[in-house]
Amino acid sequence: MIVLGIESSCDDTGAAVVSDSKEILGEALQSQEEHKQYGGVVPEIAARAHLEHIDEIVALCLQRAHIELNEVDAIAASCGPGLIGGVVVGAMTAKALSLALNKPFVAVNHLEGHALCARIANNIEFPYLLLLVSGGHCQILIVKNVGEYERLGTTIDDAAGEAFDKVAKMLGLGYPGGPMIEKMAAIGNDARFTLPRPLLNSGDCNLSFSGLKTAVRKIIESYSSDGMIEHVILPKQDVADICACFQMTATDCLVRKLERAITYFKQKYPDGEHLVVSGGVASNTYLRNALKNLAQKNGLEFAAPPIRFCTDNGVMVAWAGLERYRLGYTNDLDFKPRPRWPLDEDAPKAPGAGGVKA
Repeated sequence: MIVLGIESSCDDTGAAVVSDSKEILGEALQSQEEHKQYGGVVPEIAARAHLEHIDEIVALCLQRAHIELNEVDAIAASCGPGLIGGVVVGAMTAKALSLALNKPFVAVNHLEGHALCARIANNIEFPYLLLLVSGGHCQILIVKNVGEYERLGTTIDDAAGEAFDKVAKMLGLGYPGGPMIEKMAAIGNDARFTLPRPLLNSGDCNLSFSGLKTAVRKIIESYSSDGMIEHVILPKQDVADICACFQMTATDCLVRKLERAITYFKQKYPDGEHLVVSGGVASNTYLRNALKNLAQKNGLEFAAPPIRFCTDNGVMVAWAGLERYRLGYTNDLDFKPRPRWPLDEDAPKAPGAGGVKA
């Protein structure tokens, strides 16, 4: 079984071909550089860039896979959540190929792509506990099966990756901010500044990063005579220390909430063996090491996708599409792309196949 997957939900245009033997036959990815000057993704620019590059990315992917389009068994695409302009570009491309080739179309929830991606490189059985951390999402979930999720907690404001990007922007480190914060934190003192840990004693698994981000802003403002961070040029070591304290505190917030989630997970699913992290922030090695230690402490196996598959890519979409297709989940061509699509919500079912298990 071979599935072509297309990803275009934010600022990466990706395509990949994977097989049910977990082999990545071919992949291609175009990351948009146009947004760096704005310090974040501009939706209209992203949509136009997807439209410009998607045909060549799909063609390059197939070329690297050494297969023809008619050898693919199904076509999958991220159909939400995400920037709707880009989502529409990928979804319409996949639908056009599906129609022209008379191949099944699989609408993939972008978050499910992240949620299942670790399974392509690791021997992970259901159920497992998942921390999904990216620029737009931060959730703690139990992955019961393909299409079956129980959400234990989520952020009530900023996602973890969003907080990383905004702190990096305040410090003048550029976009995307996560890798730069990790780099600077490696030479910083994580004990220099005391930062808040929002919702630490809330009694649930929800998260908040807005107050943490604001606390960093106040530290930067303290260096300015007029309180304007745009006018501040911090010494390199001070930047490194702020990065180290922010990274340590954000990671601690995630670990503390996961401790509560693990207790619940082990009680309800005593046969569950894995703690998995996925999403763009999962490429942070400091976070990975903290989660690895947490898993070991609680008798769980730690797993994560390879770092290059943590950020948005075609492989995760192709794999999620394959996992859904082999269970009989397909969608009609009138499936509507969605800017919002909670992972623990049943996928909309179009008439006919429309998500109904065969």
